[in-house]
Amino acid sequence: MSACVTDAAISIRNLTKRYAPTGKQGEGKLALDDVSFDVPMGKIFGLLGPNGAGKSTLINIMAGLVGKTSGSVSIWGFDIDRDRRNAKASIGIVPQEIVFDPFFTPAEVLDNTAGYYGVPKGQRRTEELLAAVHLADKADAYARSLSGGMKRRLLVAKAMVHSPPILVLDEPTAGVDVDLRRQLWELVVDLNHRGVTVVLTTHYLEEAEELCDRIAIINHGKLIADKPTRELVAMGREKVVLLTLDRDIAVAPSHEAFSKSEVTGERQVAITYDMDKMNAGDVLSLLNAQGYSIVDVSTREADLEDVFVQLTSNA
Repeated sequence: MSACVTDAAISIRNLTKRYAPTGKQGEGKLALDDVSFDVPMGKIFGLLGPNGAGKSTLINIMAGLVGKTSGSVSIWGFDIDRDRRNAKASIGIVPQEIVFDPFFTPAEVLDNTAGYYGVPKGQRRTEELLAAVHLADKADAYARSLSGGMKRRLLVAKAMVHSPPILVLDEPTAGVDVDLRRQLWELVVDLNHRGVTVVLTTHYLEEAEELCDRIAIINHGKLIADKPTRELVAMGREKVVLLTLDRDIAVAPSHEAFSKSEVTGERQVAITYDMDKMNAGDVLSLLNAQGYSIVDVSTREADLEDVFVQLTSNA
C-alpha cells in the first residue's frame, strides 16, 4: 500500500447520499447534500453537528458500510470505489456501540481482527496495542468482564490492528464518566503524536475546542463550516459580561441593545451583547443610567459552543 500523495488524509468532494424512500414517501431522506472538505494529514479533525445532521452516514460511507449516491471520497489517496481494498485498509473506525464477542479475551479479539485484515501472525501487534491502551494486564481476561472504560479502550486497539494511518472515533466518550473521558483523550493525543490522523465526532464541544486543529460542522446534511479551530471560535461575535450588583434583584435589567439578559444569582446578572455594536463599558453605562450600582465585573469570551449554536440555529 503506497502512502498518500496529497496533503489530505481524507478528501471528500460533492458527496451526496439520499436514502431510498420508505412507505408513502415520494423521496427518500437526503442525509448528505453536496458535502466537500479535506481532512489534513497528521491533525486531529473535528466533525461536529446536531443529532441527525449526517455525521454517522458520512462515517459509514468512509467505512464502506453505506453506499453513496454521488460524489467522491478518497482515503489516504485511494478512491473508495476504484481502490476499495486499500481505502479500507487505510482507516480504522471506532464505533459508538461496543461491538466484539464477549467470550473472547482482549488478546483474541485483536488477533482475530488482525486476521480479518490479512495481517500475518508474525506482524501482529497484539501485545503492543494492549500496552498502548493500558490493557496489558487484561490480555487473557474475558472481554465481557471488562469495565465500560476498558471496553472503549479495547475498541480503539481493535481499530488499530492493521496499522491504519487514519483513525475515526464516532462519539467515543458518549455516556462515560469524566475520568474515562480524560484517559481516552490522552490516548487519542498520544496516537496523534505518533503520526496517526484522527477524525473525531463528539457532543462535548469544550473538548473538541481543546483537542482539534480544525473543525467541520454539518447541519441537515450540509457543510456549514470548515475552519481551523481558532478561526471558528473567533467567529463568535457575542460576549457575556457577568455583574454583581449591590442589591438583590428578581428581574434582569433590560435594554434593546442587549442580546440577552438573565439573573444568575440573588445579586448576579449575565448580559450578552454583540461586540460589533457595543463594548463592556457601554453595558456598564446603560446599567448605571438605569440606577444599578455594580460591585464586581467579569467577562466571558465566546467559545465553540456559542459559535456552534449560532451557526446551527441560523442554518
